[in-house]
Amino acid sequence: MIPFLLRRLVAAIPVLFGVSLLAFSMTHLTPGDPVKIMLGERATAEDVARLRLELGLDRPLPVQYLSFVSRALRGDLGTSLRSGQPVAREIGDRIGATATLTLAAMGIAILVGVLLGTLAAIQRSSAVDALIMMIALVGISMPTFWSGLLLILLFSLTLGWFPITDGGWSGLVLPAVTLGLPAAAVLARLTRSALQEVLNQDFVRTAHSKGVAATAVVARHALRNALIPVVTIIGLQFGNLMAGSVIVESVFARAGIGRFAVNAIMARDLPQVQGIVLFAGVIYVVINALVDVVYAAIDPRISVR
Repeated sequence: MIPFLLRRLVAAIPVLFGVSLLAFSMTHLTPGDPVKIMLGERATAEDVARLRLELGLDRPLPVQYLSFVSRALRGDLGTSLRSGQPVAREIGDRIGATATLTLAAMGIAILVGVLLGTLAAIQRSSAVDALIMMIALVGISMPTFWSGLLLILLFSLTLGWFPITDGGWSGLVLPAVTLGLPAAAVLARLTRSALQEVLNQDFVRTAHSKGVAATAVVARHALRNALIPVVTIIGLQFGNLMAGSVIVESVFARAGIGRFAVNAIMARDLPQVQGIVLFAGVIYVVINALVDVVYAAIDPRISVR
């Protein structure tokens, strides 16, 4: 297990390098002068020169990049041009709301997706299977901003069951459902496909022939073997949920990283945007490393490859 984890950590280094390079390059890939874009058309030459010096954009690119990485490794993501506060602190103040939303949505996606996918696989080619796949297709196709508005209209404005913008647990339900439903649809389809393949294998038929109950065969044998591709998608969907929180947090007016990113882009606050991109990229790499650990826990054969 230890050599397997070390190989995964080493493999993550080039990815982290690419993420840092992408975040750094945003300054220079922006069309036009980024300093003038941030300050606006009415900025004087003195203001432009002062901000360029403040951001270190007057130095050679390799020096700027090394300084950027060095500061990031110390937890320094720069200072916001709008608030004058450290970007790392601003992200830290908002990460709790986004993490809570993402974890709740992921919980809904795993519970609903795996449950419905398993039921569809067991009831293959039946009306139940067709209904579940139709619901999954609708869940994948419907954009979150539209489904979020529909949920607000039905459960908040019409029925009054849940608040729209409350920061408590009751206010988390609708955003989590909105964010988690597309992921649940993807997991349902994949679980159905993977489980159907496993149910047709010889060891499953052998278990049935020995008189093992059908539920025990699915729960103890088939489902565990079908979970490996599902775990892969769960890791990818977690990253997608973090990205999707940008829209959902805007729809439900939640003070998280997603809404913070939108405001930073609209305000042309480059240090904030760079910090958010770098932070999100690192989180995505960490999540995929954790997925590899789960692989090895589900199937120990993976750790020796």
